[in-house]
Amino acid sequence: MTRVWLALGSNLGDRAGYLQAARAALPKAGIAVVRASRVDETAPVGIRDQPQFLNQVLEVETSLQPKPLLDALKQIEHELGRTARERWGPREIDIDILRYDARIVDEPGLHIPHPELQNRPFLLDLLEDIGAL
Repeated sequence: MTRVWLALGSNLGDRAGYLQAARAALPKAGIAVVRASRVDETAPVGIRDQPQFLNQVLEVETSLQPKPLLDALKQIEHELGRTARERWGPREIDIDILRYDARIVDEPGLHIPHPELQNRPFLLDLLEDIGAL
């Protein structure tokens, strides 16, 4: 099993409900939640004219390799009703891989650690909340 850190975010509809549904869907995809941060409300990044986000960071364990893990997370987003919109736009649910153990992955569509992690203080605070920094 590999230790992975995920970020959950939602700014449309029942934001807390989407976070809860995403957490509940992870074990069915072979992803065990080990620790969950508090949930914070944050301002949007990129496109500012949209609702506030609820964000949470999870420490999880999985046997999935990075690409199959990303595919599983995208499937969960789809099942929860995420629809394609502009980059950094509003979304029902967003699940990002922040770190995958100590691995570095740089391939089309998958960059680990998350390339914007250092530019998102709220994610660093949530990682610190679960002792991951």
